[in-house]
Amino acid sequence: MNLIPRNFYLDDFFDDMPMKNASMMKCDIYEKDGNYHIEMDMPGFSKQDIKIETNDGYVTIKATKKEVLDEGAKNKNYLRRERSFGEYERSFYLGEFDVESVSASFENGVLKVIVPKKEVKDNKKMIEIK
Repeated sequence: MNLIPRNFYLDDFFDDMPMKNASMMKCDIYEKDGNYHIEMDMPGFSKQDIKIETNDGYVTIKATKKEVLDEGAKNKNYLRRERSFGEYERSFYLGEFDVESVSASFENGVLKVIVPKKEVKDNKKMIEIK
């Protein structure tokens, strides 16, 4: 008899899997005052490089960092090259929220997105049995 579920070890493994280009977009997500808050570190990006979309309960943040090559770039013999360039994307499912009131700010390499939670009405009703 096996007391540990079959996928027990794999669940933890895949939860910690690095996402493609996610190292450039580390974030914190928390709830406060009836809003979801997303704070994402985006060093080296400008406000014009970032796009935020909402769709079916998801907030998607996309960013593009282009490599700027100078005249002598072809003649460079790099000893180490760690800076990355390209397209980056992260999506977060937040459920129902007020799409029209989502706001964002970007300052000192930190993107802050505020997503107002939609007020959930209690649709509970007791049905009388006849």
